[in-house]
Amino acid sequence: MAHGVTHPGPRASNEDAFLIDTTGGVFVVADGMGGHNAGEVAAGLAVEAIRTFVGDDEQPSAGSLEDAVRAANRNILDTAARRPECAGMGTTVAAALVTPTGAILTSVGDSRIYRMREGRLTQLTKDDSWIAKLLSEGVALTQVEIERHPMRHVLTDVVGTRADLTPHAEEHAFEPGDTLMLCSDGLHGVLRSDLIEELLSANVSVPALAETLVSTAVANGATDNVTVVVLRRSK
Repeated sequence: MAHGVTHPGPRASNEDAFLIDTTGGVFVVADGMGGHNAGEVAAGLAVEAIRTFVGDDEQPSAGSLEDAVRAANRNILDTAARRPECAGMGTTVAAALVTPTGAILTSVGDSRIYRMREGRLTQLTKDDSWIAKLLSEGVALTQVEIERHPMRHVLTDVVGTRADLTPHAEEHAFEPGDTLMLCSDGLHGVLRSDLIEELLSANVSVPALAETLVSTAVANGATDNVTVVVLRRSK
């Protein structure tokens, strides 16, 4: 079972996009950026490229998911080159390819994928951000310092801004009863992990989970578009 919800938050336009393809087992959240609503174009191009590329692969794998993100990158760069109003556009991507034995995941930027298992929430992807880079280098930052850091919104990689993008995909366990959540930073930037864990622990339907996550982020002061895709593997 899978369900997606997107909300513009306080913004006039929504530059997020998501994909739920239960037949192909492909799920994507993309958070676009760029002037003149070009972010909406970038996110849409990324979602469509991943849908098409993975769907055309008879035996989808980590390699095919990486190739799909590279194809999305090329499409965005090509479109930006043809359309001056789209120059500089890009998008984050969080993508999951569900297989019979698990889930192959990849991300670029700061859209994330979490797994909920037996009441415990785990972040399965790593942000491509300035803050994540500092933490990986051993810089000690408290949560308060992270929230107030002047570089907290700066990304170190996105889809569609350079030709040599090198996405990495890897397989994670996705067992019966597990829940995966893909989301843009409009959600995880507002809701702390313990609150996300609490909301995902509720004994409600997948659509209800997705709707509650987004409405809670909006109610808690989201300053950006908010998008989530929730999927649960049946027991």
